[in-house]
Amino acid sequence: MVVFTVFPVIMAVLGSFKTNAEVTTGATFWPSVWQFNNYVKAWKGANFAHFTMNSLFVSIVTTVGSLLVASLAAYAVDRREFAGKKVYVALLASTMFISIGAVVLRPQFELMVHLNLHKSLWGVVIILISGHAATFFTLIGFFKGIPRDLDEAAMIDGCNVYSIYWRIILPLLAPGLGVAGLFVFRNAWNEYILPLVFTMTKPALQTLTVGLASLRYGTSAAAETHIMLAGACMSILPILVVYILANKSFISVTAGSVKG
Repeated sequence: MVVFTVFPVIMAVLGSFKTNAEVTTGATFWPSVWQFNNYVKAWKGANFAHFTMNSLFVSIVTTVGSLLVASLAAYAVDRREFAGKKVYVALLASTMFISIGAVVLRPQFELMVHLNLHKSLWGVVIILISGHAATFFTLIGFFKGIPRDLDEAAMIDGCNVYSIYWRIILPLLAPGLGVAGLFVFRNAWNEYILPLVFTMTKPALQTLTVGLASLRYGTSAAAETHIMLAGACMSILPILVVYILANKSFISVTAGSVKG
């Protein structure tokens, strides 16, 4: 399984150092001459620094917003009783099993037009945060492992509902937030359709995934797959950094499950 998973990545990395002819024909496994200049061309051609900042803005704000909204929702569902709770959970669950794809792009865009956010990355961020069902169910599983006795003890000490959430629940929820945050960041970083639609009239707001697609063809309209592969390899680096930072959360989750 590791071989099948890593093989495409290895081929992409090796292809990023080949000439376009070598990538197209696929005649060689190793580059005959290592083309390090491909990365320079990809960096300049995709305006890498600028588009990376746009992608980081979308990914970081989406991750923070999704974790905040989903954790508050999971806290309310797990710890509080209110009318319509089962209906709310059922609606969230239904969004995970019903995929309507591009059908919702038009109403989403029209909604952002009414909010005057159709020419801003904030429109993309709000839409991505609203799709937090998977994050909600991930976090609510971690909530089940936090004893309710801690809530009661905090209430006796004078904490209100919000103080319990901020001072008691969030610190204990750190492993779950790390795991959920990694997946939210990855999805936001790899998002292509929404940034493409919202930045058509403002190319300066394009994210890295949209900018990388423009590397597919050069100035002469010829396919430059080797340049696009170089850009794709560079775009993987932020995900690797985030995984390294969230690695402790995975270790904590695994250790807890083994101990249990």
